Amino acid sequence: MNIENTNWEQSVAGVLIKENKVLLARHTYGNGKGMLIIPGGYVNYGETPQQALKREYMEETKIEIEPQNIIGIRFNMHDWYIVFSAKYVSGQAQSDHDEHSEVLWLDIECALSRDDVPELTKKLIESAISKQYGLQYADYNGNGSHAPYSLYIATTPDLSV
Repeated sequence: MNIENTNWEQSVAGVLIKENKVLLARHTYGNGKGMLIIPGGYVNYGETPQQALKREYMEETKIEIEPQNIIGIRFNMHDWYIVFSAKYVSGQAQSDHDEHSEVLWLDIECALSRDDVPELTKKLIESAISKQYGLQYADYNGNGSHAPYSLYIATTPDLSV
């Protein structure tokens, strides 16, 4: 990572689902240390969010992806985080052994029930598998130093109203 070129206020992540499995990475530092999260990272200056996501996936998992729909946006007064659904293109999942100690494919239901998958990751997996009708506000308190956050995710609208 080129720290001088990193925009610390813009980050991206992607939910990659293939054959009813989601790709997760075990984080090695910070609030997410030891947790299984969706791959992603910071946007470099001069990069689009989509380019950043493709680069981050390749660096962290050795998998080539194509960003698809925006399925979530989290922001606060200091930064933003955009999450895409991702389409698998090629590659075999391998850890970078730096930011992540392992990457693995988990059955979606298994990922949603595990204690080592944080709430945000679960919400984003659920968003990726839902029928996407637009982004709606979702309750999310976060646990970082910049909380509270605002989170918008793709959800199925309540048609009963």
